[in-house]
This record gives sequence, C-alpha cells and structure tokens, in this order.
Amino acid sequence: MRRWIPFVKTPPRVAVVRLQGAISVPARGNLSDRTAAPLLEKAFRSKPDAVALEINSPGGSPVQSSLIGARIRRLAEEHEVPVHAFVEDVAASGGYWIASAADHIWADASSMLGSIGVISSGFGAHVFLQRQGIERRVHTAGKSKSMLDPFRPETEEDVARLDRLLGQLHETFIAQVKARRGDKLADNPDLFTGEIWIGQGAVDQGLADGVAHLVPKMKQIYGDKVSFKRFEAKKPLFPRFGLQIAQGALNEIEERADYARFGLS
Repeated sequence: MRRWIPFVKTPPRVAVVRLQGAISVPARGNLSDRTAAPLLEKAFRSKPDAVALEINSPGGSPVQSSLIGARIRRLAEEHEVPVHAFVEDVAASGGYWIASAADHIWADASSMLGSIGVISSGFGAHVFLQRQGIERRVHTAGKSKSMLDPFRPETEEDVARLDRLLGQLHETFIAQVKARRGDKLADNPDLFTGEIWIGQGAVDQGLADGVAHLVPKMKQIYGDKVSFKRFEAKKPLFPRFGLQIAQGALNEIEERADYARFGLS
C-alpha cells in the first residue's frame, strides 16, 4: 500500500522477465511471441523503473525472434522504460536477436553470444528408398512448389533458391543488430559470419555492454533499495498430470540438440 501514500517516495522497481529455450513456432512449452507476449505485456504495464530480461536461448525461428524483439521495443517506447538484457548460458542466433532489442546487454564471464547467421538443415533419404524399391511420387502445379524434398535427389536449382532465401534472412538479421548496437560494434569482418564469443570477448566485439549479473547490476544503477518483481510462464496444466508426455519428451530432445551445438546440455 505504500506506493499509494502521497508524498512518500517509493523505491525503484525492476520487472524481471525470463525468456528461455529454443525459439520456434507457437507450441506448448516453446519460446515464441505468443508465449512471451503475456509476460512482456504484464511486466511493462506494472509501471517499473526498468525491465530486465533473463535470456538463455540458442536461437530458432527468425520470425518469432523478430516478433519478440519488435514487441520489446514497442513496449519499451510506449512506456518509456529502459530494458536490460542479462545473458545466462547462451544468447545465440535468434536468442541474440532478442537480446539486441534491449537498450543494454550484460553477460556472465562464461556466457556465449553471437552466432549472427542463418542455418537450414535436413536429410536425404532417396538412396535408401531406391534400395528398398520404393518410388517417390510428387505432383505440383507450379515449378517452384516443391523444394528440397528429402526423398528426392537434391538439385542445383533448389540449393541456389535456398541460398537466396537464407541470404535475405541473414541480411535482415545483420540490419537488426546494426540498428540496435550501432557504433558499439567492433570493425570485425567475422562479426556476422555466425561466429560466437564468450563473456568479455563479446563485450570487446560490442555485442554486450559489460560482464555483470542482474541483481548487483540493477542495484548499482537503481540503488540498494531497488525491488524486483518476476513475470514467469506458468507450467501447462496437462503435463502436470502426466499427459502429452511423448510430445514433451520430443520437444526436450530437440531443445537439448539446439543447446548441444554450443557445448551445453
């Protein structure tokens, strides 16, 4: 009730939002704009002096990363609230895209940041099908309708088309980082090659503003009396009762594979 007593100065408040996991299309348990939106909206509406983002993500969908980042910027500007991103294990690829939406980025001495690039992976099973005597039949209306079918041989046209699409996504990612980090970025030709940096190395490249942790950094900026209010996603009801276990297990395997690319498990 103290906040509503006239002429009594209240201590600064920081709203803390945790953004963790691989970024993918909206699905239960995954990090997406749909899952992040309610947390971010509530955090900014709580009238804080600052919003702190706890980020731990190996990346994922470029569209969902862009949507989350755009939402952070819109809310920050509407409410005139500064945003601080605190990187834990990793903020790579789409995870760094989200971090770049903050006004300041802080990392642990062992945090991994960067991987400013775009990746597409798949498999080819056409040889296996041939050996089994299975014929793949695909019919399309439009010569570009089918691309990189894993059950058909890869073609030069498909690869060239994919390279063009990946290049466009990469340029969008680069533009986002340059727009947000500006003159802070080092003049390093490897900065946008998908390379990653750790802790102080990321600071030296301009990908982060310093090595710091959330509570002490916020106390340094806003004073020792600063208070924190956390906004975290609630666990879905069904998994608590053991339902949809198989889907949850698959999601966890995929997410572990994403983190494993950075030596994390």
